[in-house]
Amino acid sequence: MGSLPPPHLDFSSVDHESLKNGGSGHVHQEISRDNLLDLFKSQQDLLNHFFKHLDLSQTLDFARILLSSTGTVFFTGVGKSAFVANKVSQTLVSLSFRSSFLSPLDALHGDIGALSSRDVLVLFSKSGATEELLRLVPCARAKGAFLVSLTSVSGNPLAGVCDMNVHLPLQRELCPFNLAPVTSTAIQMVFGDTIAVALMAARNLSKEEYASNHPAGRIGKSLIFKVKDVMKKKDELPICKEGDLIMDQLVELTSKGCGCLLVVDEHHRLIGTFTDGDLRRTLKASGEAIFKLSVGEMCNRKPRTIGPETMAVEAMKKMESPPSPVQFLPVVNEDNTLIGIVTLHGLVSAGL
Repeated sequence: MGSLPPPHLDFSSVDHESLKNGGSGHVHQEISRDNLLDLFKSQQDLLNHFFKHLDLSQTLDFARILLSSTGTVFFTGVGKSAFVANKVSQTLVSLSFRSSFLSPLDALHGDIGALSSRDVLVLFSKSGATEELLRLVPCARAKGAFLVSLTSVSGNPLAGVCDMNVHLPLQRELCPFNLAPVTSTAIQMVFGDTIAVALMAARNLSKEEYASNHPAGRIGKSLIFKVKDVMKKKDELPICKEGDLIMDQLVELTSKGCGCLLVVDEHHRLIGTFTDGDLRRTLKASGEAIFKLSVGEMCNRKPRTIGPETMAVEAMKKMESPPSPVQFLPVVNEDNTLIGIVTLHGLVSAGL
């Protein structure tokens, strides 16, 4: 019964007159919404079979073996299982575990030298009869590594020669011929990644530690970058004194790409800000009188500011907070001395 294809994949009733040849020698038919929905439901049923029949005792032993390993956890496989093995290994690496993918072919041509008696070698194989893995086992055992097979066929030869086997229950492949590994690999991936999260929790990996392993991603940047890492400083700052005439500071206002002037006193402490929006409003309200107005007369003396040690993502939140969003924040230290400016454009450019 388990070998029968799902009923929705019965091709015997296809109307070949309505099919178009795609040039590949095969007839094509449209994919209907109902057919696609049936496929997803069938895959869900097959995955549920895995969850229902998975031996949690075996799984727990496996997780504890990986957690207690003092060396590197190597993963290997052939074909599609190799892609899964590599992916699971990379997930563990991103969670600060020592892990690597070991090609069974390259292992027999020198790479086996990476294995030691402190390591664990995890072998993914649906059938447990993969020739390349069976050839690898005695070589890995000679290195003293602990061997774990993850297989889906009972009584397979690979399970018999490894130190531990975890059975990954598989009812059948979703493929109508029960050949293409489209369910078995999904099961392998779900199993491997779930174990990875269990190890992550057991190690009490913090969000900050996780972010430190992903410095180029948005998550990493949001948890690593501080305001001081993304702010403009020194010659990049559009600085002026409060007694400077507005019209004399137009170049400074427009040339630094900040959309504002930072008004400071003789000790470089921040007095206020004057934006390009303030310029438009002043010009509209004052007309020609703007030529005689100083920046200090028209600046905002209570601007939002931020400290250099604040996380950059908090700067973005502060910019977007009520009563109205702003495009920049002056960066000041404890005594209100101006040390930089962080802009919304700069934060976005940094990937936050």
